[in-house]
Amino acid sequence: MAKRTAIIDIGSNSVRMVVFEKSSRFAFSLLHESKSRVRISEGAYADEGNLQSAAIDRALEALGEFLSIARAYGSRKLLCVATSAVRDAPNRALFLSRARNELGLQIKVIDGEKEAYLGGVAAANLLPAMSARTIDIGGGSTEYACIASGNVLQSASLNLGTVRLKELFCDRGDLDGARAYIDAQFAAMPPVTSPIVIGIGGTFRALAQIIQKNQGHPMKKLHAFTFGADALMALGKKILAAPDDSALKQLGVKKERYDVIRPGTLILMRFLQHVGCETLVTSGAGVREGLYLTDLLRHNRHRFPAGYNPSLRYLLDCHTIETTFSNQLPTVAMRLFDLLQAPMHLPDKTRRLLKIAAQLAKVGASVHFYSYHKNSQYLVESALEYGYSHEEIMTVAALVRYHKTRKIAKPFYSDYQRLLPKAKILNRLNLLLALSDALLTHRPRNIDFELTLDDTGVLHVRAKEGSSLYLAKEQIARLGIEKELTVQIA
Repeated sequence: MAKRTAIIDIGSNSVRMVVFEKSSRFAFSLLHESKSRVRISEGAYADEGNLQSAAIDRALEALGEFLSIARAYGSRKLLCVATSAVRDAPNRALFLSRARNELGLQIKVIDGEKEAYLGGVAAANLLPAMSARTIDIGGGSTEYACIASGNVLQSASLNLGTVRLKELFCDRGDLDGARAYIDAQFAAMPPVTSPIVIGIGGTFRALAQIIQKNQGHPMKKLHAFTFGADALMALGKKILAAPDDSALKQLGVKKERYDVIRPGTLILMRFLQHVGCETLVTSGAGVREGLYLTDLLRHNRHRFPAGYNPSLRYLLDCHTIETTFSNQLPTVAMRLFDLLQAPMHLPDKTRRLLKIAAQLAKVGASVHFYSYHKNSQYLVESALEYGYSHEEIMTVAALVRYHKTRKIAKPFYSDYQRLLPKAKILNRLNLLLALSDALLTHRPRNIDFELTLDDTGVLHVRAKEGSSLYLAKEQIARLGIEKELTVQIA
């Protein structure tokens, strides 16, 4: 697969492009993202689905400039798909031929089931593992999929979208007709309840962003943001009752969403009621990421290998300076955890987070050595993107930030408390990481000591022949952990 790949998604409302770069076999990062609110479906649903000339012209202009951006990034591969508005258009051949002849762009029109599948692949691979149903409300259609154990079990599409509803019903003030149309579409869905729903696409992200702000969520990241369905229903009622754009603005709706937020919200609310949703999870990944992943993982059944995380691997690929140390630190940390888990009353689930923190403890040194702990925190919060909950990300961020000072700063803990373990647990994990770091101060070629715990709770560190652990002793003394743990080095 090419090192840099550009993905273009021609939706009913917007045309979007992303450029991804691989850092190793399955690890990747986002280099660039562009969006143009072309609204290729404008006027189509009132004209038997036909794409209008002005909308086609807008789309071709945007696509031409997207191709220029892709070339500027040196993309060696470009994948371009079109969804609902184009696939439903009787005159789609005109648009496709103009794109091919004027831009040299081959556009693949995908059916609704494929579109739903791509969204499902993105959610199954790039969110924490869960069993859930996805929903992606677009301008012309709504896709849903069922995911479990990393697999997409079912995917389907409905002729139900924000622009479609706007032009057929909402522009005429016919909300009752819109509700009846929505319910008729959902009636065709299998009668399966889904307590967890994953929201994909612009409509859902716009609503989630408002709720995140209203709740004072301490982490400014939408991907994997989780909240109760009751919060969405409460916001939705206010949006549907808003008399004008000024009222929408006061609710936090952005200007570019004024004309489609009501139909989108109505679709989502009816969907949540239909499936009995209790919890909502926001996905920052959708069709574009799904298309990229089906290409990247084409020989792996569209799944990452068990235990593999692309964001973790990306950080290690691009920000590891001391490879040997970054491998040894988690080994020592896991040994300490296994010895001290019971006496320190550490939950099983924290073992994995301690290991990740040990792997990433010094990635910030690639930016600047003297502030590497702060840089490591920033890189974790920003780039440990896929496959982790906000709670997991912030726990790792806290450990990489404060293990050199041994205790989590109280202001930091106060700011992020709702996303962190209990302070006692977090500080004990921090102690283990700090101790692991101290034991490797001398940077041995191979780990040159053994760790044991006696019946009295004393941790014994026995140096192998040829090693004195002089620097380790000095560093452990500076940690000041005597009241919490007795360490004897011989």
